[in-house]
Amino acid sequence: MIEDGPGLADFMPNAATPGEPVVARAGSPLPGGAAVAGKEAAIAALRTVHDPEIPVNIYDLGLIYDLVVNSDGTVRIEMTLTAPACPVAGELPVWVAEAVAGVDGFGEVVVHLVWEPQWTVDRMTDEAKLALDLF
Repeated sequence: MIEDGPGLADFMPNAATPGEPVVARAGSPLPGGAAVAGKEAAIAALRTVHDPEIPVNIYDLGLIYDLVVNSDGTVRIEMTLTAPACPVAGELPVWVAEAVAGVDGFGEVVVHLVWEPQWTVDRMTDEAKLALDLF
C-alpha cells in the first residue's frame, strides 16, 4: 500500500476546505477624497514579488489572473501558483497583498488564491520565457 504524501492543507492550513479560496489581506481603507493609484502602479508592485525558486517576477510568470482597482482604492487580486505544493504557497499571497498595499493610493488589498484555470507556461510573458531559457 502506498501512503499519500503531504497534501495542500499541510502547506496552506487555510486551504483545508476544497473550493474555498485562500485570502490574504493587507492595507486599510483610504481616507475619503484620497487619490487612487492606477492599475499600472499595482502591476509595478506585483513585479517586485518573486517566487524565491524562480528568477522571474510573479506578474510576468502569469500567476496573476485578475487585478481590479476600485474607485475607493481597494484592490482585488486573483492569483495562482505554479504548483499547489509550492514551498511558499502560504506566504506568496501575503507578499502580494503587502507589496500592492504599500503603494500610495491603494487601500485594502485582498488576494484570492485560485486553482482554475491551472497555470501553464503559456501564461508567461515572452520576457519571462526568455529569462528562463524556454524559447
